[in-house]
Amino acid sequence: MLGYCPICGKPVYFGEKKRSLGRDYHPLCLKCQQCQRQLTPGQHAEHDEKPFCTNCYMKTFGPRAGKGRMMSYCHSSASSSSSSS
Repeated sequence: MLGYCPICGKPVYFGEKKRSLGRDYHPLCLKCQQCQRQLTPGQHAEHDEKPFCTNCYMKTFGPRAGKGRMMSYCHSSASSSSSSS
């Protein structure tokens, strides 16, 4: 069965495919969507069906990515809780 690359949308033939996370990629299409580094099949993260290297994924979508906003939200919630006591 002929698969299609989720990055470029073109057919991926058996001899050239890199299968990763259930999808077939062209070797040159399997790269981080942020830093453009070539990725190894199965050794990367995915967000919105797009591949990211682990480093860029953690910087962008990891638990510390929105820490400043989350801390201010938690702080304001804690303040309102303690003032009602």
